[in-house]
Amino acid sequence: MRIIYLGLSVPNLDDYLMMMTDLMMEFQKAGHDIVLVGPSYDDTKLGLQIERGVKVVRVPTMKLFNVGKIQKGIANLLLPYQYKKALKKSGVDLNFDLVIMPTPPITLAALANWLKKKYHSKVYLILRDIFPQNAVDLKMMRKGSPAYRYFRNMEKKLYRVSDSIGCMSPKNIEFVLQHNPEINQDKLHLLPNWSTYYPILSEERVVKIKKDYGLQDKFIVMFGGNIGRPQKMENVVALAKACKDINDIFFFIIGGGTEKENLENLLAKEQLDNIKLQGFLSKKEYAEVLQIADVGLISLSEEFTIPNYPSKSIAYFNAKKPILASLDLNTDFGTQMEEIGAGLWAEAGKTEKLKALLIQLYNNTELRKKMGENGHSYMVDNLLTPKAYQTIINRPEIGA
Repeated sequence: MRIIYLGLSVPNLDDYLMMMTDLMMEFQKAGHDIVLVGPSYDDTKLGLQIERGVKVVRVPTMKLFNVGKIQKGIANLLLPYQYKKALKKSGVDLNFDLVIMPTPPITLAALANWLKKKYHSKVYLILRDIFPQNAVDLKMMRKGSPAYRYFRNMEKKLYRVSDSIGCMSPKNIEFVLQHNPEINQDKLHLLPNWSTYYPILSEERVVKIKKDYGLQDKFIVMFGGNIGRPQKMENVVALAKACKDINDIFFFIIGGGTEKENLENLLAKEQLDNIKLQGFLSKKEYAEVLQIADVGLISLSEEFTIPNYPSKSIAYFNAKKPILASLDLNTDFGTQMEEIGAGLWAEAGKTEKLKALLIQLYNNTELRKKMGENGHSYMVDNLLTPKAYQTIINRPEIGA
């Protein structure tokens, strides 16, 4: 098939792949003709580019990340017009069989709808962010406000335009149907997060990485990935503060995001010596450094009413690390993790309960090993990129 991918975050493919672009490379590998559309990160590289043998249309946009919510909103609203103009100018044949787009953003629904009407393309939506409700949960938007009503109508249009919708978890499907009963429920199906597999390192290599970071003789609780309001990093700091009486427990945070500066300020205020903040690493380097951890940490804000599903769990599964999770009560991640036997969780904000679970893992090497093995097996069987590709390509609505 001829496939176009409309994305918000499309890093240069020659540099590295993230979850969505890894999936599109799987389509390329299977023989499909693919074109990716995304923002330009380099003013000297605009329009049609070839990256890792793939056609990528690079679009000049306003700044989309690490900006105020008004500027970010305007930038996202302009995307469909900017992408459409760039596509027409690129010379690429726009008669595509399939449009693949993830959320965020929801604003590209207009472009997907245009392609669908003009060229009869099918539209596959990878639903990873339920907006605007997530903005309401995080107090970034008021329910019932003009902005909310505008984006809510856009969300409904996105669901109408989509021929098939892949959701992260069963509760995601339930939530969408509960709040959008007009949707044909046959459109919605499970499309769990996915990843490339990274090999397990030798014990000697793990020891060397620990030494490189100065973390010998430490029990390492690692948090990796986005540092934003959804992750409620205050709860992570509260756990570290509660554990400062245990000398060898050390919290290692790797990543960045909109709340990184606030996190740095909080750490400076608390003056904790059992927590370290490290900037983003490459995906490969992160997969290796993660293997020095004893526990993988997940945090979701207790304010969420939408059932979020933490994608960082796959990296922990891959590295054979048991998971300790601080979760809101609307996600079904905790239940699924229990079913897999891959970790323990407590309600977000319940620091003492979370600490008790951490101590349980701290004191039981065999439990950690068993949970790590369970998560690893689950990931290998269910969460690799080729599995996600097969889920999409085999959907009857797509008609491959």
